[in-house]
Amino acid sequence: MLGFLRGPREILFGAGQRHALGTVTASLGSHALICTDARFGRTSDFAGLVGLIEGAGVRVTVFAEALPDVPVHQVEQVAELAAEAGPDVVVGMGGGSCLDLAKAAAVVITHGGRASDYYGELRVPGPVLPVVALPTTAGTGSEVTPVAVLTDPDRVSKVGISSPHLVPHTAVCDPELTLGCPPALTASAGADALSHAIESFTAVRRPATAELGTERVFVGKNELTDMYALRGIRLIAHHLRRAVEVPDDREAREAMMLGATAGGFALGSAGTAAAHALQYPVGALTHTPHGVGVGALLPYVMEYNRPVRVPELAAVAVALGADPGAPPEALADEAIDRTAALLASVGIPSTLAEIGLPADRLRWTAEQSLQAQRLVANNPRPLDVDALERIVRAAHSGDRAALRDDVRPQAPATTAGVR
Repeated sequence: MLGFLRGPREILFGAGQRHALGTVTASLGSHALICTDARFGRTSDFAGLVGLIEGAGVRVTVFAEALPDVPVHQVEQVAELAAEAGPDVVVGMGGGSCLDLAKAAAVVITHGGRASDYYGELRVPGPVLPVVALPTTAGTGSEVTPVAVLTDPDRVSKVGISSPHLVPHTAVCDPELTLGCPPALTASAGADALSHAIESFTAVRRPATAELGTERVFVGKNELTDMYALRGIRLIAHHLRRAVEVPDDREAREAMMLGATAGGFALGSAGTAAAHALQYPVGALTHTPHGVGVGALLPYVMEYNRPVRVPELAAVAVALGADPGAPPEALADEAIDRTAALLASVGIPSTLAEIGLPADRLRWTAEQSLQAQRLVANNPRPLDVDALERIVRAAHSGDRAALRDDVRPQAPATTAGVR
């Protein structure tokens, strides 16, 4: 048995918890640098949050130009702003890109250099400026994770900075900030959160060694992340469609934000796998939202991994609402079917062709995804470029049956996540 979990020092979760932001920020510094985007920066909610921080006696400098997928040059822009302003705490407000920008900027502000100096795993040399993360969407889980994902024009796919030092000091998760979030964004973010929970629950299980947590940022599935993953799957399965269809439903919004945070805890220690590796080049080619791409890929990756993850997929099926009395093999199939149906019900495309991936770039997509080794190595079933191309071709044509093998290796005997 192995349990491994990282997370913020504090998490404040629930309706109205944003009102603690001033006190939280003041406990960490006297000058806050806020990272947000232009849309949220124009809202009354943002003005109120800034007022809370200033009302607690904290000076505020605002960078309100964060762009989707965090172009790497913006990290340098924020660091240059910080060099003039001298903040001692960074506050990220908004979607996952705003939070990732705050986290990456905290690294460069603290340790100097350029963001590219820290690409990869465990390259941040020490603690960074404290980060307070306040999400306004329910998807990435970035408020609790040790990774910031960036877009670098010198690289085809997205890149990541992964380090325990990137975990925010405090997460303030107030679902009231997600009320009225547009249906398409709710669906994309929800698909992302669901993929985090399922991929971390079905990830590789590595041998339990005392060095595992210091050698890797993402250690694979384990007893502690499994609890969060299953909780996230249940919450998202029962509330995603309602949140999309009724944007102001408070119960659905609360459940989705809790599900996204739970998924963030799971992925932040266990890690994700093939669906995320493949989405990087898919997103680069199609310029579609991350959650749309990873959601389209998820059922196909589950199908590919099915032979070595029958017990885990059976547990996923039950979390999605299946009858727990059915045989594990049948439940494993049902997990994939239910996942595909849930995503389709909120408008996530069921094939890569639908999101515009060119048919002549399928092999290229597989080759590029192989470069995301931390994700490829986390997949429970071995991957090479041919296996990745097989997944991409099936996902492009919508043929999940093409991924079914006559030979199905026995999964290791385990009860993890089933009880």
